[in-house]
Amino acid sequence: MSFWNRLRRLRRRKKEQTISDTSTFPLHRELKDNLHQIRQEVGNSPDVIIREFKLGSSQVQVAAVYTDGLADKKMVGDFVMRSLMIDTAEETFKSMVSDQNVFDLIKDNALSIGEVKVVKDWNGLLSNILSGDTVILMDGWAEAISGGTKGGETRGVEEPSSQVVIRGPKDGFTESIGTNISLIRRRIKSSNLWLETMKIGNVTQTDVAVMYVKGIANDKLVQEVKKRLNDIKIDGILESGYIEELIQDETFTLFPTVYNTERPDTVAANLLEGRIAILVDGTPFALLAPTTFFMYFQSAEDYYQRYDIGTAIRLLRYVTFFISLLGPSVYVAAITFHQEMIPTPLLISLAAQRDAVPFPAIVEAMMMEVSFEILREAGVRMPRAIGQAVSIVGALVLGQAAVQAGIVSPAMVIVVAITGIASFATPAFNMAITIRLLRFVIMIFAATFGFYGIAIINIIIIAHLCGLRSFGMPYMAPLAPFIPADLKDTVLRLPLSSLLTRPRLINQNKMSRMERNQQPSPPMEKGSKNKGDAN
Repeated sequence: MSFWNRLRRLRRRKKEQTISDTSTFPLHRELKDNLHQIRQEVGNSPDVIIREFKLGSSQVQVAAVYTDGLADKKMVGDFVMRSLMIDTAEETFKSMVSDQNVFDLIKDNALSIGEVKVVKDWNGLLSNILSGDTVILMDGWAEAISGGTKGGETRGVEEPSSQVVIRGPKDGFTESIGTNISLIRRRIKSSNLWLETMKIGNVTQTDVAVMYVKGIANDKLVQEVKKRLNDIKIDGILESGYIEELIQDETFTLFPTVYNTERPDTVAANLLEGRIAILVDGTPFALLAPTTFFMYFQSAEDYYQRYDIGTAIRLLRYVTFFISLLGPSVYVAAITFHQEMIPTPLLISLAAQRDAVPFPAIVEAMMMEVSFEILREAGVRMPRAIGQAVSIVGALVLGQAAVQAGIVSPAMVIVVAITGIASFATPAFNMAITIRLLRFVIMIFAATFGFYGIAIINIIIIAHLCGLRSFGMPYMAPLAPFIPADLKDTVLRLPLSSLLTRPRLINQNKMSRMERNQQPSPPMEKGSKNKGDAN
């Protein structure tokens, strides 16, 4: 058995070596062989355009290859084809063909586009063509010239749809990674904003960029992020959710441990705190790591308003968090086990409402919660013109009909409605989904053990949260571990003049981000004198 196992491993190694050798196979010297190979590799796809022509008055055969829809046709025509076919001086080529390398002449002098590089293997050639670049092949040279002509139809910069603010920037990320990088660099005009790119996905070859501020971000954290990205071996990356799931510390948890956003200002603010941004081509959602539990209840608008207004809104979000998580559970526990805790007039009213209801409180709550979730999901998936109307009208009609039919009590409809509305106040959609799922679990414990069950499941959730890590950073920081200096921007949002340091667990290199004593002094009253002028 050991002999056969060694034989299988040897064959596997030979196969992997053959695949790696094929990916770095050099180009042919004959132009027709290269073009024939390209047509074979792409299956004679009609969107791969091959334009053959002669260079100037010389007899050098040249071909330009690009992908329709991925390359900017105007750029290809004006800066590639025109430069090689019209603007190139004939006498220059007459003197250069016999003495110097025409390949170097085109690479260094002829092309009028910014990004030019030499490609020597088939893997790089096909990758450049299918990425939107234009590749120039010449007869007699086993190398190619790749020019940056990426373009095509893309969605313009629009206001983010998932993280709307009243006051603040209205631009959001798009599906173009180049546009997203430029939106971040527009906000952080520093040479310390470093960018590293890689391709992930054996088939899709998706462009992934890692951005961080050198000198602020922890070097070990940067290396850990790049290591986890390089360890991803998958056929395709179609959205940043693939990356998020493959690099997170803990898989079996309902709580998100990698933050996602489509707001450039949010990414810029977190980069300045020392976090790492991961941008994926083809999606408007960028990833931020590491993250904490309290980040999901913070909004970019908190810092664009006065600190007292921002603090009040943030506290309101935490109140709605507890309502959406515990609202139906508290009602079910009180009605089922702890009637003595309800005031007598209210208890009499609730008993009268439930007199004709044939189901216990937990069945009522489950039916209404499931119905509300179905309506919410249907409203999201339906066309925008009718989705919102159907969800609102459906909720009103179903609620009223259920009460009139005696299936549920009016109080339960009110509790479920308040709970559903409160869940919309959470700024992060993935955290709101977690709250919605945990709500059902807590309701089961409440119907089984009452308030004791609610206390038990809450202790389990808190213990689980304290045990989570995001790239090695405690998920509940700065409460667990307790860091008083970082509490200035957690539940409360103190004035900007008080936020002098960055979070301590994220970065230890450059803690200070603001000088002290920047609060302006009020102007002196008219007619008053300085103390020094009293004499």
